[in-house]
Amino acid sequence: MAAGDVHVTAKGILNNANHSGGLWTNAIKMGIITNAVTPAVADSDPRWGAGGTQNYSTAEVTPGGNYSAGGIALTSPALALSTANINHTATSPISLAANAANPTGAYWGIFYDSTSAGKEVVGYIDLGGPISLVNGLQININSVSSGTQTLLQGTAS
Repeated sequence: MAAGDVHVTAKGILNNANHSGGLWTNAIKMGIITNAVTPAVADSDPRWGAGGTQNYSTAEVTPGGNYSAGGIALTSPALALSTANINHTATSPISLAANAANPTGAYWGIFYDSTSAGKEVVGYIDLGGPISLVNGLQININSVSSGTQTLLQGTAS
């Protein structure tokens, strides 16, 4: 894996299908974690909290500065079906303003449904850590700094 690679979990696609598109129309957040846990595409039931097989929130960076517990809310998340692709979109960029009290030691961004009681994980991004968030963070989805962009895509087979 390389820094900046975004991956969708198999369980995330299944959850979207089971909820008729409900997950991605809920509030979606990107929680940031350390290297205490390494996410994987084949994780059996990843969650941001208890209830699944993997609980990524246990490895969350220490909240502080402009980073609040639970992570950064994505702007205008949406789910659309295009032929055999499920496109998860959000407004680019995903950003965190600079603050001397922002966390350090960030490795992964975990995308999860913060509205659902189960807080199911739908994907993750390798931040190329360890990185400091003191100077802020800006993730340009698909290298584009504005507008609606496809963040994750699942393909039916």
